Amino acid sequence: MNTQLRLPHAVFMTGLITLAAALPAAADTQIVTSIKPLELLVRAVATDDVTVTSLVAPGGSPHNYTLRPSQRRALEQADAIFWVGPEVESFLTRLLANNEFSGRTHQLMGQTDNRNEEAPHADDDQSREHNDHQQHQADEENHNGHSDEDKHNDHADKEEHSEHSEHSEHSEHSDEHARTDDEHNHDHGTGDDPHIWVDPQQALEMAHSIAQTLSKLDSTNAQAIQQNLEAFEQRLNAREASIREQLEPLQNRTLFSYHSAFTRFAEHYGLQLQGVLTLNPALSPGAKHIAEVQNQLQQAGSACLLTEPQFNTQWWTSITEGLDITFSTWDPLATDIPATPEGYEQFQQSIADAVLNCR
Repeated sequence: MNTQLRLPHAVFMTGLITLAAALPAAADTQIVTSIKPLELLVRAVATDDVTVTSLVAPGGSPHNYTLRPSQRRALEQADAIFWVGPEVESFLTRLLANNEFSGRTHQLMGQTDNRNEEAPHADDDQSREHNDHQQHQADEENHNGHSDEDKHNDHADKEEHSEHSEHSEHSEHSDEHARTDDEHNHDHGTGDDPHIWVDPQQALEMAHSIAQTLSKLDSTNAQAIQQNLEAFEQRLNAREASIREQLEPLQNRTLFSYHSAFTRFAEHYGLQLQGVLTLNPALSPGAKHIAEVQNQLQQAGSACLLTEPQFNTQWWTSITEGLDITFSTWDPLATDIPATPEGYEQFQQSIADAVLNCR
């Protein structure tokens, strides 16, 4: 009798299990970051069921990147999108200003000091920043003679401008004008260095903002994210103290960097960054700026030049020939750093190791 009663129940449970197995699994939370260092920060606080991808491919630069159609689709499907801002990833500015990305796009430049504000306020501020930048970019395009259709060929145009600057015999006024354009394009009109991710304190602020955003998504575990954030903060503080001790003997070492991406790291750890070779890494510098840099290198005596793998080395190799220069390479985009919860600390150590090679 009992067997007869249990049989329908067993059949019913088997049916439920079969049905559950046939249903598609719940989709993971999809996060897109513009560059690898931001992916490392998301990975530091996110849980294992969060999928994180970055846009700028290995060897690429956010200053002149061209988005692929598949990456456009990834942005459309993302639950949240993190980027530094138009100061760095100009290739995303117009796209992320579209209404379809409203509420899912999170700009970290300028937002790290306001992590306790409500998200709608941050989004409103970001929208205003996008609108202001669109107007600013339109003014730039009118000044430079570029149209919207020229955007995808912008890198080629810049290279052509670079060759023109290097091989033509312009007057001093022309050289100064080219240099001013470089500063305008890469100092971004604010005077603030946008490479905030190389500063561990700024990175921690960004991690707080990222954790706050992730915790508000329906598909995430807010408590686990908070625990991960606390663990990351402890690990990062320990790594920062270790790096500070490692770099102490190099406090007076004269350093030069390829471009300003190294500046915030140097300032945070009290290093002596004497000069920057190029004002805009997307353009080869003009003859006047090259002469100024070469003069700085000569006056420095023994110096160390921190180069980056993303950019052509031909022009600065020639101006350092015969000088007492030590070369060391660091990667501001963390290309070879594994995307793990500990990845950002490893990224910090990789920068420190590049400086240590200057001994």
